[in-house]
This record gives sequence, structure tokens and C-alpha cells, in this order.
Amino acid sequence: MAIEIERKFLPDSDAWRAAAHKAVAMAQGYLNDIGMVDSGAMQASVRVRIEGDAAFLNIKSRELGTRRQEFEYPIPVTDAHALLALCVGGKIEKTRHYVEHLGHLWEVDEFLGDNAGLVVAEIELGSEHEVFAKPGWAGVEATHAPRYYNLALASRPYSQWCEDEQQARDLNQGH
Repeated sequence: MAIEIERKFLPDSDAWRAAAHKAVAMAQGYLNDIGMVDSGAMQASVRVRIEGDAAFLNIKSRELGTRRQEFEYPIPVTDAHALLALCVGGKIEKTRHYVEHLGHLWEVDEFLGDNAGLVVAEIELGSEHEVFAKPGWAGVEATHAPRYYNLALASRPYSQWCEDEQQARDLNQGH
């Protein structure tokens, strides 16, 4: 069983751009919506993603926080296009930038379309207690804020958020 341990941050500057060594265009959608997952009717999100010239089917358990079960399988790009047409909610379009920082790979997602203006940086870790150096540009942590999960963005994109949500003012308290 695959376990994903991931933390999310909201960059507070564009300083990450200078360190990015690769960028990949991505389009993804979900075969179920956040309502099905939040209600417990489904215990996982089911995502199809095209990244560059590759495509994947991904199943991720519904736990909120740093640790989730994740299963990912390569599929033909033509199948991915057909599956994207079956997805519910909006399509997520983004450019993923890869940034190495002191021994860790950071993935910085710059969202497009209905989520344009949102940038989220993620780091995958080997354990929940793994120590890592947070880059100066990483900003406030958003790991425990469900609205920053792609499944949520497909249902309620960044363009529909109120100003306080877009400014992440409510994340400065707590986590």
C-alpha cells in the first residue's frame, strides 16, 4: 500500500521561480466530487491527470492532513482525455514547477483557468516527523485547510473565494 505524506504551503513571493529547474503543464479532473467524499459515500477521490505527454489514474484516501493512502497507475493519454470528459466539477489546469531545496524536492503548482492566481507549494516526506528546511518563500502552511486540496478546487475554484480566503488571512491562526 502506498502512503503519501505531504505538506502544503502558500508561497509569499515568486522567489521560487529562480530555483525551478523544470515545469510541466497538467490538466486533471475527478470522477467523483467533494460532496461524495465529504459525506462519506466514497472513501477516496478518483482523479485522472495528464502531465506533459503522460497520463495517470490516481486514487487517494479521504483523510485530511499530512498522511493519506495513494495509488497511481499510468494510463494511455487517449484514455485520459476520454476520462476527463466524464469528470464532475471543473477541470484543474496548472503548471507544476519543480524546485530543489536543501535535499528535498518542492512542487510548486501555479494554477490557471478558474483557479488562476493561486499558487501552492508541496513537499512530500518519508515520514510525518521528517525534518526539512522550509524555503524563505514557502509562506504560511495550508496542509490542514481543505479548500487547497485539488478535489475542493474542482468544486469551488479560487475565483469563487471571498477576499479573506484568497488572502489566507484565516490560516494565520492555529496550524
